[in-house]
Amino acid sequence: MAMATSPVFSSVVLPAKTPTTLRPKLLLPSSLNHKNLHLQSSKRGLFSVAMASPTASIEVETTKKPLKVLPFRVGHGFDLHRLEPGYPLIIGGIDIPHDRGCEAHSDGDVLLHCVVDAILGALGLPDIGQIFPDNDPKWKGCASSVFIKEAVRLMDEAGYEIGNLDATLILQRPKVSPHKENIRANLSALLGADPSVINLKAKTHEKVDSLGENRSIAAHTVVLLMRK
Repeated sequence: MAMATSPVFSSVVLPAKTPTTLRPKLLLPSSLNHKNLHLQSSKRGLFSVAMASPTASIEVETTKKPLKVLPFRVGHGFDLHRLEPGYPLIIGGIDIPHDRGCEAHSDGDVLLHCVVDAILGALGLPDIGQIFPDNDPKWKGCASSVFIKEAVRLMDEAGYEIGNLDATLILQRPKVSPHKENIRANLSALLGADPSVINLKAKTHEKVDSLGENRSIAAHTVVLLMRK
């Protein structure tokens, strides 16, 4: 025999005395009935957001504090793309001759993508997929240098510059060594940084998994930002 159940409430608890810049912005699904949403203040000084639907979802987004002024900030970036025939292989803005390239919404430049993520991470910002979503048609086939320029602009506005950058490419083929200096020079030009602070390494994946089987390419980047 089925038993009657009472509505299930899910709650998000937030400080009631949150500063104005940190007050929550509630992002509600369009299907959510606002009559089922209740904002209450308890005696303990907490806001409680409750929904009378067990399946409804809610996202609470808070505006971050201004970026803390630090002499140095460190960020890490990672990216991976599948390699497929019929696409150009672009690494660090340089077209590398190969029988396949990165399948992606933009130009699939795995190195520039992870450099952007490293800078955004150091600045405490969302990742490249949130700022340049792959479901936005305006980024279709876009050169990744556009993303780098935006990351540099954000870095400059925050009062930072590149201290040094260390990147590692992971791919089985082709050999990167003949193109390494061109990639490094182009990357330093895009970042407005001296070539001496840009380091690039390349590794194979010892024929292990998709990277080692020449079905994908990946990159890691660590960046140090310095206060101007």
